[in-house]
Amino acid sequence: MEQRIIDQIEAVVGKEGYSVEPAVLYTYGFDASIFHNTPDIVVQPRTTEQVSEIMKIAYANKIPVVPRGAGTGLCGSAVPIKGGIVMAMQRMNQVKNISVADLWVDVEAGCVYNDLNNELSKYGFFFPPSPGSAEACQIGGMVATNASGMRAVKYGATRDFVLGLTFVKADGEIVRCGTRTIKDSSGYQLARLLCGSEGTLGIITEVTLKLTTKPKKSASCLCCFKTVEDAGRCISAIIAKPLIPASCELMDSVSINAVNKARGNPLPDCGALCIVEVDGETDEVIDRDLAIVDEVANEIGAVSVIPTKDKALIAQWTDARKSVMTSLSALKPGCSSVSLADDMGVPVSQVPKAVTAFQEIADRYRVTIATYGHASDGNLHTKMVLDPTDKDEWERGIAAVNEIFDVCIELGGTVTGEHGVGISKAPNYMKERESELSSIRAIKKAMDPENILNPGKLEQWEGTILRNLRYPCQGCM
Repeated sequence: MEQRIIDQIEAVVGKEGYSVEPAVLYTYGFDASIFHNTPDIVVQPRTTEQVSEIMKIAYANKIPVVPRGAGTGLCGSAVPIKGGIVMAMQRMNQVKNISVADLWVDVEAGCVYNDLNNELSKYGFFFPPSPGSAEACQIGGMVATNASGMRAVKYGATRDFVLGLTFVKADGEIVRCGTRTIKDSSGYQLARLLCGSEGTLGIITEVTLKLTTKPKKSASCLCCFKTVEDAGRCISAIIAKPLIPASCELMDSVSINAVNKARGNPLPDCGALCIVEVDGETDEVIDRDLAIVDEVANEIGAVSVIPTKDKALIAQWTDARKSVMTSLSALKPGCSSVSLADDMGVPVSQVPKAVTAFQEIADRYRVTIATYGHASDGNLHTKMVLDPTDKDEWERGIAAVNEIFDVCIELGGTVTGEHGVGISKAPNYMKERESELSSIRAIKKAMDPENILNPGKLEQWEGTILRNLRYPCQGCM
């Protein structure tokens, strides 16, 4: 990057507000995905006005800009594949205003999810989406990817809580959109449009979120089955009862074996399991719902059903479930757990068909795939265990992933339920949204005429995803 541009950036954010140090640039070249590319500069603004001034510099010089939260994304959304500026938002981390009487909170984009909920809990409220990276992920990144997690089936995803936001356009214009009212019928909903845009339409700097009350009671039930298909049937049967659990996590035998191997057998040895959480205001409601889960699981043919209100035991189960991705790397020496098809969604009733198809695809391509996830809303995760230096394994893995995505689309689902598109799902996203692509591209052109906002991602990706890898794969692009 030219020194004159660095000087202009320094004039906006000061010497402490940017870095061109090689180690820093390398670190900001990847997120939690399989991809990497080094930016030219990392900028850490403190205010919306600073973001605006940086965007004016970038727009005038046609420099790519990629906004970044905590880098917990799994599909490459924050990887600066065209170089340029990484706009790291961690210094904009304040909870600005809380109005419990009006059911909203104003928060800066760099605020960490758990920090926000720690503040809201003082008033008996919370922001419920519960991503797996809750201790690190930032609100701006959650909005940009429409993130969610375990509790989306009952409470919804991030988009369902966004009342309004402030963002900066490609040319530096500051836009405040949405409202602080629970209802809003005023024309085009730009705040909703920015949800899931992954930094391609604007830089989100502040968000107004709707609040909801935190339940007073909760309990969980661990249901073990002989097959993952039975576990899937249990989930859809619980929903159809009807019972909407707070969460319902599924793990197949690959996931269970990996966690037990890596963490010392915290889970029962079975073909598959479900961890069902129920919540409410009274013990009577909790006991009723636990009884329903027990009844349904036994009707399906559960091997065992363990209901509990023991917070320590529930925390152990939750920790085991959250550790699946990292534990998978312990399954095979020299292999790693990689995110390829990592968060597809299908209608809840189609979960048994989907998980059965995933197993058949894994066998056909001779790859190891773990299936787990937030199955009560149809949001499944598949992580692949492979040798990241072996091109043949990558190619078989990608072929398997493409078939997995095809199955999800055929079942009426989507290639991404909560993590976003980024790079790893871009080719299949374009297949899923084929009839929408001309409209999507028109919106992108109108909002970002010079194509400087996170360019090359989503509908702009071309070719294979077997490039920009952060692994030393011989023969990979």
